[in-house]
Amino acid sequence: MEILETVNKLLDFAIEGEQRAYEFYTELAEKCKFPVLKKTLEEFALEEKGHKTNLMNIKEGKIAAVNFDEKVMDLGISDYLVDVDPESDPLDYQNILIIAMKKEKSSYRLYTKLAEMTDNVDVKNLLRSIAIDEAKHKLRLEIEYDEVILSQN
Repeated sequence: MEILETVNKLLDFAIEGEQRAYEFYTELAEKCKFPVLKKTLEEFALEEKGHKTNLMNIKEGKIAAVNFDEKVMDLGISDYLVDVDPESDPLDYQNILIIAMKKEKSSYRLYTKLAEMTDNVDVKNLLRSIAIDEAKHKLRLEIEYDEVILSQN
């Protein structure tokens, strides 16, 4: 398989993933009854849309300026929480945070792995940058969980 074809397939996969993430956060925000959390979910949806745009731009040969060396703290809260099913479990504040934290953790791992799969420096850097954004999302959700849910227990 030609390298360009492999890179394009990787980018197509990431673009589809960002579209799904945008839809996920948009739908979750629509179901959310908590104004502050709803706003956060809507912001995440817009960031996912921005990731998709950056991926599409790099596929078209437009290089995006990215920062991928940043270290993001991981509180590890989501590692100890039971999975929540958004279709059957109640969408209370805690469950929405859990769903979103686990989604971001999964997205971080995915983009880290995708970055390892390419030798194209521009694509690798963009994927690492997106992974960092996903880690920041997770951290933001973990802090919210710590401050709102854990502080009540």
